[in-house]
Amino acid sequence: MNIYQYSAKTINGEEISLKDFSGKVLLIVNVASKCGFTPQYQELQELYTHYLEKGFEVLGFPCGQFMNQELDSSKEIAEFCTLNYGVTFPMFEKIEVNGNNTHPLFVYLKKEAKGVMGSRQIKWNFTKFLIDREGRVTARYAPSTLPSHLKNEIEQLLK
Repeated sequence: MNIYQYSAKTINGEEISLKDFSGKVLLIVNVASKCGFTPQYQELQELYTHYLEKGFEVLGFPCGQFMNQELDSSKEIAEFCTLNYGVTFPMFEKIEVNGNNTHPLFVYLKKEAKGVMGSRQIKWNFTKFLIDREGRVTARYAPSTLPSHLKNEIEQLLK
């Protein structure tokens, strides 16, 4: 099993298969625009820019499940990310990462890489999942883990 069996709608409403990212190292992140961790967008963009040509992608999935810290519309989210952080990495429509309406991709991610004490629940915005070139989940990182601290792990997977 891998992530290539899933699809998601981009922030512009286009349904795409994650097979489109086949052969790349991915960092999948549930993001939010009004969170204390929102400045991580800058480091996510820096990683994306630095490693893009080596086969790396960041995929941002907005989520408003944690104290409603995400903007309402895809247009607002896209504008916020572009104007405030110069985000150019792929962004997707707002989804749910916990509960009955959890996006199927996140059901899979949480099953493959459990959190603290074996929990599947995502605790907060900016939880990160690192995916290898075969589409397998290799690690899950807490919201407090800065994207810049993942460089070594990313470089290992890009080799």
